[in-house]
Amino acid sequence: MPRPIVFDLFHTLVHGADEERDRVVGEMALIVGVAPAELVAAYHGSWRDRLVGWDVAETVRILTGRLGGSPTDEQVARAAAHRRALARRVLGGVSTGTLDVLDALRERGHPLALISNATSETAEAWADGPLARRFDVAVFSCEVGLAKPDPAIYRTTAKRLGVAPVDCFYVGDGADGELAGAAAVGMMVLRTTEHQDTDPGWDGPVIATLRDLPARLGSRPRSPVRRDDVTDRGDTTARSDPPPAAEVASWHG
Repeated sequence: MPRPIVFDLFHTLVHGADEERDRVVGEMALIVGVAPAELVAAYHGSWRDRLVGWDVAETVRILTGRLGGSPTDEQVARAAAHRRALARRVLGGVSTGTLDVLDALRERGHPLALISNATSETAEAWADGPLARRFDVAVFSCEVGLAKPDPAIYRTTAKRLGVAPVDCFYVGDGADGELAGAAAVGMMVLRTTEHQDTDPGWDGPVIATLRDLPARLGSRPRSPVRRDDVTDRGDTTARSDPPPAAEVASWHG
């Protein structure tokens, strides 16, 4: 069975749209009656809380309140809807080239999973986007209360795939220390620079675009661990044989 591939989302499968995010938050500020620059700064400062806790309406209420505002329910609903529309646009903006690569990997038998440090509006929009039907597992930080590079989020994903972490490839741009986190649990890591060169100091194999990925997976994969061999905690002690030398060489060549 081909080895599972775990992907990051933003700046890996889709562009992170950082500038558009700030613009949208500024527009939300006008809806709820606070200064745009202050709400943008508050959004940046509350990143971790939003990743693992607050939903979009809660975020609007909390941050607006911290800035001295007291929006009505209708204003909060309008601002939250504006943010949700952004999430749908970003997920819907995935390129046909990326979708073609994912389809090709699935045709080759690779199970596909996603781990995303994402706020609630992204998780809400996921199911209706073009990426969702191509993935066997999708793990969002806001839903599991864990964020990369916490080892538990990688182990949770591997467990849902029915394998051990050491049986997975991990593909990401490197934000939030995700590459080191994946490597720490034994995943074979590959950095992509297609959308952004986020972690240039990473000492490991790199692809310029996702179109290069299938060729880097050409070596015969190890056999994944059976689901009943994986402990409830996703323990990496349950693992298959080490990869053949040719496979390792192909990833560092």
